[in-house]
Amino acid sequence: MPQAYMEETGLEGTGPERTGSGARHFLSREREQWRSPGIWRRGVIVAAVAVLLALLMLLHADIPNKVGNLGSLTETFLPWLGLLIPVLFGLALLRRSATALIALLLPAVIWLNLFGGLLSDKSGKGGDLTVATHNVNAQNPDPAATARALAASGADVVALEELSDASRYERAMADTYKYHAVHGTVGVWSKYPLSDDRPVDIQMGWTRALRATVQTPRGPVAVYVAHLPSVRVKFNAGFTAGQRDNSAAALGRAIAREPVRKVVLLGDLNGTMNDRSLAPVTSQLRSAQGAAGDGFGFSWPASFPMARIDQIMVRGVDPVSAWTLPATPSDHLPVAARVKV
Repeated sequence: MPQAYMEETGLEGTGPERTGSGARHFLSREREQWRSPGIWRRGVIVAAVAVLLALLMLLHADIPNKVGNLGSLTETFLPWLGLLIPVLFGLALLRRSATALIALLLPAVIWLNLFGGLLSDKSGKGGDLTVATHNVNAQNPDPAATARALAASGADVVALEELSDASRYERAMADTYKYHAVHGTVGVWSKYPLSDDRPVDIQMGWTRALRATVQTPRGPVAVYVAHLPSVRVKFNAGFTAGQRDNSAAALGRAIAREPVRKVVLLGDLNGTMNDRSLAPVTSQLRSAQGAAGDGFGFSWPASFPMARIDQIMVRGVDPVSAWTLPATPSDHLPVAARVKV
């Protein structure tokens, strides 16, 4: 009997009381670990990576473009570097390192300074002109559906890039837009009269940019539509963007010479607002998404948007709101903005 009693007592010891005791032991051990002097010595590598990440974001403009356009490549996907912060935070906790946690404040503060403003909804009400732009994809399997979707967006002015057969879009948008102009592979459709439309030479050898004057009820607005050359990421050449950069410079010169005070640029620039190589354009114009958008407004690729390379930029008019439109059969998302002329 005494033996049986001892065995029964032993079984009871594996129940909740022992579990609770194990949890208390674990928490006590964790407190000891965080109170020990080792918290300042552990996680030095994690802390070093955090500091390097902070420097990469802070000094991104100083990363040279001479080798594979590494600077532009980094700036194209700069917001995504923020994903490394929670990863490093988890590693700092795992290592129980106060040094790493403090070091992580650097990249966190810098990222918030660079992109924190994009996390809030800055859109407002009002405005008197709605514009949209869409790279429709030359291999678009259903141009008519794409055109109908854009016409249904309510935009007063629509810019299209990568037109392989403009007539298919002209037929589908004729009921909504009385005026349009097409030059090369870009076009603009408008509910208001167009005048002085002409191609813009962006040093490509064929036409992928135009300008036109839209006679809005609030006065004339010069609208530029542009599709800058594509960029490629190659193993042996890096981020190849030389032709895109030359075209950006040519587009910037054309906009600088524009006599109309109010300007709207619509198009696929194959680069983000952070990309220094687009400075000939971005230095003259404001981003509607940056000034009045909700979130980052990524537009490419449509299946999993990672960058906003489709831009709406303005000068002399005030952005009120900016947004992305629902996906079409294209590999880009259409983007739209409402401005006060």
